[in-house]
Amino acid sequence: MEGFLISSLAEAVRMLWSLDPELYFIVYVSLYVSFFSTLIAAVLGIPLGFLVAVKEFRGKRAVITILNTLLALPTVVIGIFVYAFLSRRGILGDLGMLYTPWAIVVGQVILITPWVTTFTLAAVSRIDSRYRRTAMTLGANLWQTSLSIAREARYGILAAIIAAFGRAIAEIGIAMMLGGNIKGFTRTMTTAMALEHNKGEFILALGLGIVLLSISLFMNIFMQLVQGRYGSAR
Repeated sequence: MEGFLISSLAEAVRMLWSLDPELYFIVYVSLYVSFFSTLIAAVLGIPLGFLVAVKEFRGKRAVITILNTLLALPTVVIGIFVYAFLSRRGILGDLGMLYTPWAIVVGQVILITPWVTTFTLAAVSRIDSRYRRTAMTLGANLWQTSLSIAREARYGILAAIIAAFGRAIAEIGIAMMLGGNIKGFTRTMTTAMALEHNKGEFILALGLGIVLLSISLFMNIFMQLVQGRYGSAR
């Protein structure tokens, strides 16, 4: 068993080193859908989290509770609902998005937008309310005040974006149900790893696992560097 694992790891490293086109296209698809999912989620979630944090309105506590609940939303539930909308008999069936990378993007946006919103809400809520009042007292308008608060909460907002990206790239249920795991088109790292495991072929799965772990390591190192720079600046 030990010899099998070592030989499989060696073959996986060799595959990575040889720039195997199938492996790197799978990595490309994963990065592509995760990047655009995170970008759209950030555009939607950051302003929403900011708004919930700074505004007082009736039902605010209920909104926060719903957002926290959506953090644990099962991916298969999202997959089923989005599939129902994008299938040929669905409302959006004419768009022909099902089993395309953009179908995965739609599902992942639904999955990670609550993450961006909730983490942004937490980051902005930690900013002392006196900071906002002081800015407005000094003549800053609403837009300038909002930018000042966002600047103070920038580290928390960046953490929200990185966490959302990590959640998206490691997701499997949505990618499988909405992308169909089509070779050379919608196959992502997680769906390919699941397929190769089911086939009893571990080399490609191990290679993709190394890449996925490397991406996670890079994101954590990047966060630590930003945190250190932010902390020293403070």
